Amino acid sequence: MKRICFWLVFILLLACSKDEGNRNPYLPEVGFRFEANLNLPLYSPLTNTGSAIYIGNQGVGIRGIFVINKGFDQFFAWESSCPNHAPNACSTMDLNSQTVICSCEDFEYSLFTGQQLNRHDDGKPYYDLLFYNTSFDGTTVVISN
Repeated sequence: MKRICFWLVFILLLACSKDEGNRNPYLPEVGFRFEANLNLPLYSPLTNTGSAIYIGNQGVGIRGIFVINKGFDQFFAWESSCPNHAPNACSTMDLNSQTVICSCEDFEYSLFTGQQLNRHDDGKPYYDLLFYNTSFDGTTVVISN
């Protein structure tokens, strides 16, 4: 019985992931918490389904975040630095309605899914947008990581 327990514990330890939490090799993990009060004019566009805004406050994400109202009181928040290269002078993406575009390579991403829309078929790994947690209490969207 002791041998069975030993092997069971041994197998469980081997099955544990050594993931250090970095979801993307180009973008470092940053901790933050930001509250967007939808009663304020700056964030009021988020009261409309399908509307998206850029929040570029210092300390919010790496280069700021994009937030979209996906409907039914659900919001998505994404990092605004392009996920397919290290942050640099051109890596902060531009908001274009419900998509964002990286001016470095013209990569385009959906704010509804976070997926890259024009992925190349060259065998290289490509990353989708970096997702941040959101919650909504009726007037305020809280974004955190």
